[in-house]
Amino acid sequence: MRVLILGIDGYIGWPLALHLLDRGNEVSGMDNFYTRKRVKEVHSNSAIRIGSMKNRIRKVKEQTGKEISFIRGDVSDPDLMYAAVKATRPECVIHLAEQRSAPYSMIGLKQASETLQKNMIGTINLVYALKDHSPNCHLIKLGTMGEYGTPNIDIPEGFFDVEYMGRRDYLPFPRNAGSWYHWSKVHDSNNLMFANKVWGIPVTDVMQGVVYGTRTDALTRHRSSTRFDIDEVWGTALNRFCAQAVAGLPITPYGKGGQTRGFLSLDDSIQCLTIAAENPPDAGEYRVFNQFDDYYSVMDLAMEVKRIFDQKHTNPAVIQNVPNPRIEKEAHYYNPEMKKLRELGYRPRRSLQDGISEMIKDLERHKKTILSLKDVIMPRTEWKESRGLS
Repeated sequence: MRVLILGIDGYIGWPLALHLLDRGNEVSGMDNFYTRKRVKEVHSNSAIRIGSMKNRIRKVKEQTGKEISFIRGDVSDPDLMYAAVKATRPECVIHLAEQRSAPYSMIGLKQASETLQKNMIGTINLVYALKDHSPNCHLIKLGTMGEYGTPNIDIPEGFFDVEYMGRRDYLPFPRNAGSWYHWSKVHDSNNLMFANKVWGIPVTDVMQGVVYGTRTDALTRHRSSTRFDIDEVWGTALNRFCAQAVAGLPITPYGKGGQTRGFLSLDDSIQCLTIAAENPPDAGEYRVFNQFDDYYSVMDLAMEVKRIFDQKHTNPAVIQNVPNPRIEKEAHYYNPEMKKLRELGYRPRRSLQDGISEMIKDLERHKKTILSLKDVIMPRTEWKESRGLS
């Protein structure tokens, strides 16, 4: 299968490329190194050092004899997006190339506008390029469980049966996002549904939970690594908690820590996306996958990191709740459905406990780097204080 990965340089993109290559696929990638630039903008860096794309591809060629073709560019450039689709003739496109940080989108007007424009325009460019040059190509779009918000009812996979005033219909589940970033993903989903309706492009819209971890089987095989962000803008809760424990810093759940979300390991995210790629939708079908392993409260995760860290260290980790900079419910009902990937064979490979243990072990080799980033770990981006022109 010819696969084009948009956002190949990212946390998920690089290990996914290695995994798909190992499975005999012809892999191409596109990236403009957006995350590398924006992480520096907030005075941070990956806690785990990663090589340049040129060196990454060179090492893969030396190890396997296989080549990953790479296009440097921005998906929000329509000419480049068209050129990439024509050059690679993909049978499957996996779209990971979006601004991925809720806090970044809430810093100010500049960041909010950039998030909405770049994310939505990039997706529109892609669907038009596919319509014109590869209309049967399977588009896998990485969305987020955050599109749904935290409704006081169970969360289905994209659609649900509704009865109102004596009439019934099957409709998209209402979205209630919590940041400009999450709203950009909602708009993406709406646009993909419409593109599918008018042009029949086969789409898998993935509502993914929060991803954690430092390892995948493919990264281990290739003796490679992927980026690992720990700052308050780009780092996610569990990754940040493990880094804090390793560095001897307080583990900092926001507020009371009752926020509950779906989580899955990086290796399991790769497995899910691979299953989606190898089991495409029917011609003209739009489908939604909820993608997570299990769901936990933020406080549960903080306590689990402390428990696992304390087992092998004499200096116990400390949990310190800090004021929540976000506008979100901290106590809420949460029961999302995840059936479709399991029906296709998904079974978790890494438990939460294994993932935390691996992260702690791997991050201990990077303690010096983590300590150098300690000033950007604590929350500074306040939802209510989002700046204007900045």
